[in-house]
Amino acid sequence: MAILLCGAWALDQPEGRAEQQRWLQALQQALPGEDWVLQAPEDPAQAAAIEIAVVANPPPGSLQGLPRLALIQSLWAGVDRLMQDLTLPAGIPLCRMVDPAMNEAMVQTALWATLALHRGFFQCQQQQCAAQWRQPPQLRAAEWQVLVLGQGELGGRVARSLAGLGYAVSGWSRRPRTHEGVQGLHGEDGLARGLAAADTVINLLPLTDETRGFFDARRLDAFKRGASLINLARGAHVDEQALLAALDTGHVGHAVLDVFRHEPLPAPHPFWSHPRVTVLPHTAAQTDPRSAAEVVASNVRALRSGTTLQHRVERSQGY
Repeated sequence: MAILLCGAWALDQPEGRAEQQRWLQALQQALPGEDWVLQAPEDPAQAAAIEIAVVANPPPGSLQGLPRLALIQSLWAGVDRLMQDLTLPAGIPLCRMVDPAMNEAMVQTALWATLALHRGFFQCQQQQCAAQWRQPPQLRAAEWQVLVLGQGELGGRVARSLAGLGYAVSGWSRRPRTHEGVQGLHGEDGLARGLAAADTVINLLPLTDETRGFFDARRLDAFKRGASLINLARGAHVDEQALLAALDTGHVGHAVLDVFRHEPLPAPHPFWSHPRVTVLPHTAAQTDPRSAAEVVASNVRALRSGTTLQHRVERSQGY
């Protein structure tokens, strides 16, 4: 049996081929002796030999015509783009990536951005450009309210880490969930309370039909005046024009944005030059092939031994 490795890598470009090879080497080290297929097969005999597909947002239709396919393992944490492929085989287990190294990097980025907002360090950076010497107020961490949207594996870890540094942290999710040191909120009433109280809102929601455009004018208006947004999830969560309007009035005090509707962010986009926006080039947390390959290997072994697959996607919910 064989494993298909396919993704959105531009294999006609040196960078794309190098990225695919980087993943292949890590996977071969974690799964020695496997037969790897590096593009969707056209030969029926080769297609019939494929048991597992390890994918990184492959072109639509890449997983069609694989009669023995038993597992689709994503290399990315988000599966929203994969789920948009209407040809994705139904009834085949789909697992998302929960990479411990990526999770740690995301926690680091969330802590950095929260601390910079809390202590006024983005303001200090702007003052440096103008040679201005003004000390921002030094509030205690317990006086800074943080709301983390999304309390799954990643959001829960971020919330607990912030609470461990002394921040007043609330975590909101669709269903009730609790984490030590974190005030649990759920439902629309909980969301309204959390947004009204938070000094910093961190978005780590999955992207689904329900959360697309989540930060529209109505929700941004529900922010505490001067509160800031840290978006580390998906660009499609944010109505960009509504956010720009809220930033222009100062209702939203600052936005730290790692993800955008169109990437790379076009050079003329107003986010680049807006004084209340910090732009990151989708670098808050990148999947590490070394640790991610071990996650893939664990699920491959689970499939073959008939044990429980980890991080299986509920397709009806989109994550």
